[in-house]
Amino acid sequence: MFELSETHELLRKTCRDFATNKLKPIAAQLDREHRYPAEQVKALGELGLMGVFVPDADGGAGLDVLSYAIAMEEISRGCASCGVIMSVNNSLFCDPIQKFGSADLKKRFLGPYASGQKLGCFALSEPGNGSDAAAAKTTATQTSNGYALNGTKAWITNGYEANAAIVFATTDASAGHKGISAFAVPMPTPGLSLGKKEEKLGIRASSTCNLIFEDCHIPRENLLGEEGQGFKIAMSTLDGGRIGIAGQALGIAQAAFEEAIAYSKERQAFGKPIAKLQAIQNKLADMAVKIESARLLTWKAAWLKDQHVKFTKEAAMAKLAASETATFVAHQAMQIFGGNGYVTEFPVERHYRDARITEIYEGTSEIQRLVIAAHV
Repeated sequence: MFELSETHELLRKTCRDFATNKLKPIAAQLDREHRYPAEQVKALGELGLMGVFVPDADGGAGLDVLSYAIAMEEISRGCASCGVIMSVNNSLFCDPIQKFGSADLKKRFLGPYASGQKLGCFALSEPGNGSDAAAAKTTATQTSNGYALNGTKAWITNGYEANAAIVFATTDASAGHKGISAFAVPMPTPGLSLGKKEEKLGIRASSTCNLIFEDCHIPRENLLGEEGQGFKIAMSTLDGGRIGIAGQALGIAQAAFEEAIAYSKERQAFGKPIAKLQAIQNKLADMAVKIESARLLTWKAAWLKDQHVKFTKEAAMAKLAASETATFVAHQAMQIFGGNGYVTEFPVERHYRDARITEIYEGTSEIQRLVIAAHV
């Protein structure tokens, strides 16, 4: 029988208690006000959740990737916006700095971020390229002592609050995807401006905006890895990021599922609780099977990453299954709530809105299917 270790169970309980007591009560207000949860994110850092699998010597919690997947689910169960803020900092910022950064970059851009004192973001997508990451139009032109960045990055989560970004730009246009490089860019910095905050359907307590570079000078030592290694760094980073988003999607699904169960026991129809109706029981059964299946896929992908073996296919499977499960479960939960599910007095409509993005960012469901197909 598959069981979590004592450490994992303790982490799960700690994160669940925090989500139940500190996040769930305020999640609707944060969503309604589009307000960044600064106090809650600080607390996540104090719990060691902003750098879960970063070694403790580098300022992180020193846990494994399975711990991260578990924590992501539980935190997102309380507030999906807090979940994505945490995911970007862990998966998309700290992980590539840890894996590809020089000792100098790690000193400047890892410790304070993994400990939660500072916040990172990830700038790969552009207004004209989303899934086609190799078609980067942002350029990095060599100068006497570094690079000048020019271009626009789009859909940047944490953009308004971040203290640094990992930015992908073309250093050699003739080399195609092998001409893309990655840079650690402090924020704010001269030549970098922020676009407007996007008005979004869901995860509205996290900021999303464009990063606009106009002759933004970056010193040579801020190059991540080597010149031309950017596309490899991006793809490697997104593999791990998909585990985080799978965890977020699971949390959204679990929250909607729990709400649906509780409501079905209270709501009366035809002289009995609707939980006694076979139609409702069928919905709950389908929801339970999908959540458990997606959770096991997510845990397997995390475990494989912990074993330092190839996990690209499994991460894509986990992200695909968990994100589509989140959408399915939130949809079915709304059906169980009926008209009450459509009003903001109940949390199901927020879960429904929050779930939808998990099928889009860090690789759409269509891209996940292409990745999986390439491996089978």
